[in-house]
Amino acid sequence: MSTPISESRAVRSPKELVAAGLVAPSREAEIEAVAREFSVAITPEMVALIDSAAPTDPIARQFVPDGAELERAPEELADPIGDQRYSPLKGIVHRYPDRVLLKPHHLCPVYCRFCFRREQVGPGGEALSEVELGAALDYIAGHSSLWEVILTGGDPLLLSPRRLAAIIEALDAIPHLGVIRIHTRIPVVDPDRVTAELVASLVAEKAVFVAIHANHPREVTAKMREACRRLNGAGIPLLSQTVLLKGVNDEAATLTALFRALVAIRVKPYYLHHPDLARGTAHFRPDLAAGRRLVRALRGRVSGLCQPTYVLDLPGGHGKVPVGPSHAKEGEGGEWLIEDLDGHRHSYPPSDIEIGGSPR
Repeated sequence: MSTPISESRAVRSPKELVAAGLVAPSREAEIEAVAREFSVAITPEMVALIDSAAPTDPIARQFVPDGAELERAPEELADPIGDQRYSPLKGIVHRYPDRVLLKPHHLCPVYCRFCFRREQVGPGGEALSEVELGAALDYIAGHSSLWEVILTGGDPLLLSPRRLAAIIEALDAIPHLGVIRIHTRIPVVDPDRVTAELVASLVAEKAVFVAIHANHPREVTAKMREACRRLNGAGIPLLSQTVLLKGVNDEAATLTALFRALVAIRVKPYYLHHPDLARGTAHFRPDLAAGRRLVRALRGRVSGLCQPTYVLDLPGGHGKVPVGPSHAKEGEGGEWLIEDLDGHRHSYPPSDIEIGGSPR
């Protein structure tokens, strides 16, 4: 398999982080210890967004290593969502009946400090060989229950347009597939890579969706908007995934600004992820109850277009489930008690007819 595009422009080493003014010289040894455990890379686009004078800058918090990453909470796991448990062969994760992950490689343009695959991604991560990629594609073709393939990794848009086009073409030729989805940070962290050639490589007969990872409204830059315009212009629908992160976006005003900025450029907020139990990430995880209150604060006060589903990927590979607040509760007499957006409860009558027409 051809090598993904070079990432040489990124700031990678502790010395480079110090030279860029992102880390104080007195912390270089601390950062070196983190870098021995987890990969480090920050693109120039993200470096330019960081306010080094702000000790709690939300962009820096996402990408600049911190000694807290070396602290492991008892509940944290090396494989928090069970990728390995559901990987029948290299490059494939088959957790749900109708969907499968295809991971061509494990390189990323940036390495998020909260990443749930932080034990796998990085320059040492293995890319699929031609034979291994062929076996993965054969697996997908041989399972007629599969309807959707999600290209992830690593960031699939680091592949060369030629290599990416070959994968999309192979998936497009599998009759039982309906959707090809691509998970990427590229339009946000390295938007210049979203060239006309790369966009053309994604066009297929099947529906191709691109899900963009964005966590803070400052990430929606002019270049990011232009990258999204190129993708939208080719007829590719755009979704967004956001991770709820303490000290980054755990305020209603921040999420409101982010989701509105995304919708304004035709990116539909899809998932708001509660952080996974990845090793060394406890300092990013808000309490689940706090997350539910935050999501509740958005309902009715922000357009429905700006409302992602708040989800938790259960540890051990048991799947992704919605964990947002419920406004409905069944009363003792069978009636429903529905709480409005101001917290007032209203009675709603039960039905005597079940779905399908049979009496209850």
